[in-house]
Amino acid sequence: MADYESLQRLSAAVVNDLTEAGKSVSTAESCTGGWVAKSITDIPGSSAVFQYGIVSYSNGAKESILGVKNETLEEHGAVSRPVVEEMADGVLHLSGADIAIAVSGVAGPDGGTKDKPVGTVWFAWAVRDGAKTKIDTYCAHFTGDRDLVRELTVAHALQGVLERIES
Repeated sequence: MADYESLQRLSAAVVNDLTEAGKSVSTAESCTGGWVAKSITDIPGSSAVFQYGIVSYSNGAKESILGVKNETLEEHGAVSRPVVEEMADGVLHLSGADIAIAVSGVAGPDGGTKDKPVGTVWFAWAVRDGAKTKIDTYCAHFTGDRDLVRELTVAHALQGVLERIES
């Protein structure tokens, strides 16, 4: 379980490790509403490593800002691996960052389906690798109320950034 102090520690580690590595990060967020970006920018010195965050809550924003294809959204839905991959790739290339994180999920209390129940969250981390982009994805199934699902999503997103800085 995440809490404010653990999010602060994770965010401080992200800022510290990005600074030491000379790298930067950007975010594309849906269900977290910008909480990943807020967590990072709460840390002094984050302006040296944080490019920007996009809150693409609607499908229209995912398409028009991040370049997510309408066909992808229609075929797979906003909470899906292909959509977060396109979100992460889009914000990585828009921002010029070295690492991008994208999240899209069903935080609840409603909106869940049999295939995508409340607590389902897709993550994508895009990392520049020379002229190529490497994208890793993960699907989590968190339990708890809306706030807890979002908090756990932020923690998992930050932990994933840390792992990619180190690799």
